[in-house]
Amino acid sequence: MNTNSMPATSASALRARNMHIFYGNFRAVRDINLDIPRQKITALIGPSGCGKSTVLRSFNRMNDLVPGARVEGEVLFKGRNLYSPEVDVVEVRRAVGMVFQKPNPFPKSIYDNIAFGPQINGWKGSKAELDALVEQCLLRAALWNEVKDKLKQSALGLSGGQQQRLCIARALAIEPEIILMDEPCSALDPISTLKIEELMFDLRRHYTIVIVTHNMQQAARASDHTAFFMIDADRAGTLVEYSETNQLFTNPKHRRTEEYITGRFG
Repeated sequence: MNTNSMPATSASALRARNMHIFYGNFRAVRDINLDIPRQKITALIGPSGCGKSTVLRSFNRMNDLVPGARVEGEVLFKGRNLYSPEVDVVEVRRAVGMVFQKPNPFPKSIYDNIAFGPQINGWKGSKAELDALVEQCLLRAALWNEVKDKLKQSALGLSGGQQQRLCIARALAIEPEIILMDEPCSALDPISTLKIEELMFDLRRHYTIVIVTHNMQQAARASDHTAFFMIDADRAGTLVEYSETNQLFTNPKHRRTEEYITGRFG
């Protein structure tokens, strides 16, 4: 068993236990044991192809959409294995939201981008209550002041950074407990990246955040805990080290971690 997971506590939002992820016969990820602490920012780092995005997508069963993908082991959320046959995948994705690498607003108005999720999930409130929810989500995503006078305009007219914050607001509208972010700043300029990082700090008060990033400086700046993944001899992604971010970057336990963060490989 992998021994690099931090101890499980009642404050864990998600727990991966002996998790292996396959695409057909290929094992992409090997034996992951990982506890994601509640209301913290956890970064997943490592070289390209090491499985960090695959692990992230396992946390809300997005890998189900890939033909031939399967997960062995457990991902525990509130004590239930998300991969148990009786678990409703729609409920999983409602509780564990996702923000992708490239901003992907719907070709709808700014307002309708936020309202869409609650409406397809059977919104029972009034129009005034929906208006209030849209405003609250845009406020939490630090976007309200920039768009409050153009809610009926197309979301596609926003800048890249604004579109990404809109996608975060859209994820918040279905009231998740956990937000997954797959390299959310890779397509953004430095100023927009800083805004997303500041937003993550603010959201951490209410949500658990897991972010995949190829940018080690971002992981060092913006996360509370960091997990370092590598590719093993069988080309499977494996967890090398997981600890508080400051410890991992200043006093790593493993030589491979130190070599990666100092740029000696990867």
